Amino acid sequence: MRFHHLVVSLATALVIAAPVSAKTIKVSADTTDANEKLQEALILAEPGDVVQLAAGVWQLTDGLSLAVPGVTIRGAGAGEGGSILDFSGQEGAGEGLLVTSDDVFLTNFAVVNTKGDGIKSKGADRIVYHQLRVEWTAGPKETNGAYGIYPVESTDVLVDSVYVRGASDAGIYVGQSKNIIVRESVATENVAGIEIENSYNADVHDNIATKNTGGILVFDLPSLPMQGGHNVRVFENIINDNSTPNFAPKGNIVASVPTGTGVLVMANRNVEIFDNIFDNNGTANVMIVGYRYEHKDPKYQPLPRAIVVRDNVHGKAGYAPKFPGGDQIAAAMGGAIPPVLWDGSGDAIVLDKVGVLSLNLPDVATPQSDAKPSPADLSKGTPPAPLPAIKLPESMEAKVR
Repeated sequence: MRFHHLVVSLATALVIAAPVSAKTIKVSADTTDANEKLQEALILAEPGDVVQLAAGVWQLTDGLSLAVPGVTIRGAGAGEGGSILDFSGQEGAGEGLLVTSDDVFLTNFAVVNTKGDGIKSKGADRIVYHQLRVEWTAGPKETNGAYGIYPVESTDVLVDSVYVRGASDAGIYVGQSKNIIVRESVATENVAGIEIENSYNADVHDNIATKNTGGILVFDLPSLPMQGGHNVRVFENIINDNSTPNFAPKGNIVASVPTGTGVLVMANRNVEIFDNIFDNNGTANVMIVGYRYEHKDPKYQPLPRAIVVRDNVHGKAGYAPKFPGGDQIAAAMGGAIPPVLWDGSGDAIVLDKVGVLSLNLPDVATPQSDAKPSPADLSKGTPPAPLPAIKLPESMEAKVR
C-alpha cells in the first residue's frame, strides 16, 4: 500500500512539474491587421514558444513589445524576401520592438525605418540578437532613430551576425550591462558603428565597422546608474573608411565624435585594442581621451586608464583630422598626424610600431585650445595582464549554432 501511494505521489509530482509543450505561433504579414495580430502573438506567447514571422513586408504603424521570458521571435530571413518589419508609417516615436523579459532569442528578421530606436531590450538578461538587420533605408539622416540594436541594463548579452545602417547615434549599442559579446556583425553609415558604454566585461570582435563617423566607441559617462566601465576587448575587427560626416542631433554626446575616427576610448579603464585591421580613417585609427565636458557627478572618473594598443595593422590614417586645429597640425607634420591620437590624460601603452600624437592635456579641465601637440612614446611600461575572454551561458551559444 505504501508503495502504491509512493508511485501515485511521484506520478502526480511529475505531472505538476512537466512543462507545457512549447508551441509555434505563426503570424502572416498578408493581413490588414498585421500589427494587431503580431502584438497579440507576443502577448499570448508562453515561455518556450516560438513566434514565427512569415516572409513578407509588414507595414506597421505601432511599436511592438515582448514581456514574456523564454520566447523566440524567428523570421524567414533578414534580407530581401525575408521577414521585413517596416515602420515607415509608424505613428509614435518609440522603438520598433521593445523587449523587457529574459532569455529571449531574436533571429532572422529585419526592422526598417523606425521613428525611434530599432530593437531595444531593457533589463533583459541572456538576450540573443542573431542574424538581424536594422536599417534606415534612406541612409544617414539626423531624423533617423538613435540606436539600431540597443540592449541596456542587462547581464549576458550576445549580438551575433547583425547588420545596422543609418543610426543617428549608435548602430550597435550596449549600455550599462555586464558580460557582453558583439561579433561577426556589420555597422555602416551610423554616427557610431558599435558602442560599449558604462559596461563591464565586453568582447567586440570579428566585426566590420566601415563608413561610420566613428567605427567603435568605448565610453564611460557621468550621471548614469552604472558607473566605471571596464574590461573591454576590441579585437580582430576590420575598421576602415569611417568617413561619414557626423549627423547626430546637436547636444548628443556622439555629436562631438570627429569624422574619420577608427576606435575611440573615453574615460574607460582596462581596455585592450589588438589584432585589428585599420585603414583609411581620416582623423585617427585610435583615439584615447578623457571626458572634457561639464558634469556634476562627484563619483565619476573622467580619465582613460590602463588602455593597451597592440598587434594591430595600420593603413592610411590621420590625413584629414577633424578635431580643432587638426588640419594645421597635420600640415605641420607633412600632411598627416600619426595613427594614434592621445589627449595626454590618464595612461595608455601603445606597442604598435606607429607614431603617437599627444595633445599634452593631462588635466581634463584644461581647454583643448591649450593643446601643445607633440609626438609621444607610449611604448614604455609593463602592460597589465591580458583580460580573459568573455564566456556566456552555454544555453545562449547553443541558440546560434
